[in-house]
Amino acid sequence: MTTQKTITNSLRIAVAQLNPTVGDVVGNLAKAREAHADAARHGADLLLLTELFISGYPPEDLVLKPAFLKTCRKAIDQLAADTADGGPGIIIGFPRQDETGRYNSIAVLDAGEVVAVRDKVDLPNYGEFDEKRVFDQGAMPGPVNFRGVRLGIPICEDIWGELGVCETLAESGAEILLSPNGSPYYRDKIDIRHQIVIKQVIETGLPMLYANQLGGQDELVFDGASFAVNTDKLLAFQMSQFEEAVSISEWTREEGGWVCGKGLMSRLPEKEEADYRACMIGLRDYVNKNGFKNVVLGLSGGIDSAICAALAVDALGEERLRTVMLPYRYTSSDSFKDAEDCAKALGCRYDVVAIEEPVQGFLTALSDTFEGTESGVTEENLQSRTRGVILMALSNKFGSMVVTTGNKSEMSVGYATLYGDMNGGFNPIKDLYKMQVYALSRWRNTTVPPGALGPSGEVIPKNIIDKAPSAELRPNQTDQDSLPPYPVLDDILECLVEKEMSTEEIVARGHDEPTVHRIEHLLYIAEYKRRQSAPGVKITRKNFGRDRRYPITNRYRDRG
Repeated sequence: MTTQKTITNSLRIAVAQLNPTVGDVVGNLAKAREAHADAARHGADLLLLTELFISGYPPEDLVLKPAFLKTCRKAIDQLAADTADGGPGIIIGFPRQDETGRYNSIAVLDAGEVVAVRDKVDLPNYGEFDEKRVFDQGAMPGPVNFRGVRLGIPICEDIWGELGVCETLAESGAEILLSPNGSPYYRDKIDIRHQIVIKQVIETGLPMLYANQLGGQDELVFDGASFAVNTDKLLAFQMSQFEEAVSISEWTREEGGWVCGKGLMSRLPEKEEADYRACMIGLRDYVNKNGFKNVVLGLSGGIDSAICAALAVDALGEERLRTVMLPYRYTSSDSFKDAEDCAKALGCRYDVVAIEEPVQGFLTALSDTFEGTESGVTEENLQSRTRGVILMALSNKFGSMVVTTGNKSEMSVGYATLYGDMNGGFNPIKDLYKMQVYALSRWRNTTVPPGALGPSGEVIPKNIIDKAPSAELRPNQTDQDSLPPYPVLDDILECLVEKEMSTEEIVARGHDEPTVHRIEHLLYIAEYKRRQSAPGVKITRKNFGRDRRYPITNRYRDRG
């Protein structure tokens, strides 16, 4: 065994914000080894990886399988052996089990061994997190002595909660706090992380290095953006957002304690860019990690399908997207032109499959049963369901995943057809309100985000953005025939969903009282549709699914 070298006055810590895949222990181990080799090439003393990296995060009920936990532990031991050459040590997250329970843990690897293990104390059980279902609470940790430096290693929620983990580490002699995280994206989350870390720095008097996971996992997107804050409460090191990287932070021991030298300071995107890139990476990783070769979507000439097409091309490349215009007698000439122009601008495949004949076939088959009834919503929904059947047929025939395109405004009030336009495997704009869809469309027409595979210039035709939105299920139909204007609707919905405001409070903001009550009613009765909808990227603080779990059978209405 190689004798550990002692570092007393300086420490080079490599931070790896990488994109693991849940359950791919072999692949995640390979990523960790590649990062370790990269850290060694840069002369690092220590490599810091993220929470539950070896299993992927969040592993959810996979950790209830003893065989999975054994596989994860075997990978940790294999990785530990890699440190026998005297190169960088490693801090890595993994799920573990012993005779006392199951834990969300980190292992410290050095000199060919697992030299320390620490368990997560504060298990989050809110929003998208439900770790108390599968993990046991760890004991309050002490610092780990790594080559002469006492490291405190609070795991994710241990710095967010109120159990005093960081204070305990400081009181027991920690000199630097290194925090491995699996913190998912939502709008303005980086500012919140910075505030949380600064609070702990103030309370402990210790600097902190915060490492965050990257990549899409089902509905969650992890955005990286790892950083360090010194005891002067100033940012000293900032990694990029939405990009895999291994970067070096330089630490020196000074008279007042350890200091992170001024290092990498990556540009962080503004809100439209951040939201767009989150949707893009969420779609890309869902498609790629689940083994789909390509995707297909119905391109209607409307704003929602247009932005989904742009996201698909940016995420996957034009050759992996097939768009299909599915016209009926109410499809306008503008929609025909807009859909074709959008596909041309994006460079993707564009097909036209008319639905007049199959819709009439359904109506003929149902004519005796429907005799004596008036034509209405049922017949309109047949158009949408026919489109859904055709898209699913293309999916089955060519192995393409169907991208569904409903926005959060529509999903909130049930303005979508089950087994029709809701058909699909993944929805990249599920957590974007309609006005946010417009804002991101305008932004994308002026900017190509980093990592995007799509073209520059106007990829969403201006006419799509400017015209009144319509499902085109009957003559001269617009969304505003049955819904309030979208700026009004979106504000009411944000108050109801994200802010959980009372209807009285919402009316006090200037909204019409009957309209508020109607939207609240529509929100509740559409729950059964949302339960059957495709997963989609979390963008807001409270998305439908993991964050908001309302009962389907629900007679409550807020009438003051």
